[in-house]
Amino acid sequence: MDIVIHDRWTPGAIGGIAALHARTYAESHGFGAFFEAKVARELGEFLQRLDPARDLFRCAVADGRVLGSIALDAGEDPASAHLRWFILDPALRGQGLGRRWLAEAIAQARRAGAPEIHLWTLDGLDAAARLYAEAGFVLDREVAAEQWGRRVTERRLVLPLTPRC
Repeated sequence: MDIVIHDRWTPGAIGGIAALHARTYAESHGFGAFFEAKVARELGEFLQRLDPARDLFRCAVADGRVLGSIALDAGEDPASAHLRWFILDPALRGQGLGRRWLAEAIAQARRAGAPEIHLWTLDGLDAAARLYAEAGFVLDREVAAEQWGRRVTERRLVLPLTPRC
C-alpha cells in the first residue's frame, strides 16, 4: 500500500477525515450524525484559514481513501494551540506514524510560540492516552457530557511548552 501524506487540503480530505472519525467513534462510542457533521464543519473551517507558519495539518491517503489525520490549530486561541482530528485507521496503527505526527505537532507549536497545547479526548481510548502521556500531556479536567448523543467522559489534556509562573 502506497501512502501519500498531504500537508494541506487535498480533494476528499474533509469528507474522508469526517468519515473515518464517524466510523471509528460510531463503533467505539455510539456517536451519530451530529458528531460527523461537527467534524466536517470545523475541519473545513480550519482548512480554509490554515496558516503553515503557525498551524500543522497531515492527511494520510492510500488508494484514494483517507487513513489518518492530525491538525494543530495555533490560530484559534493565542493562549493554547489545539491538537485536533488525530486519528489513524487500524491499518496504520503500530507503525510509528502517530508518534511522528505528534512530535511534528509539538515542534510546530513551539515554533509558533504557543505557551501550551491542549486536546480533548474520551475515556476508554487507552492507546491514545498512553501516547499522550508519553509525550508529556497531563490531565487538566474531566467533564461528563452528552453532546455526542450518549453520555461520555471527556478529558482535556494539556502539554505546557513554556514555564508557568
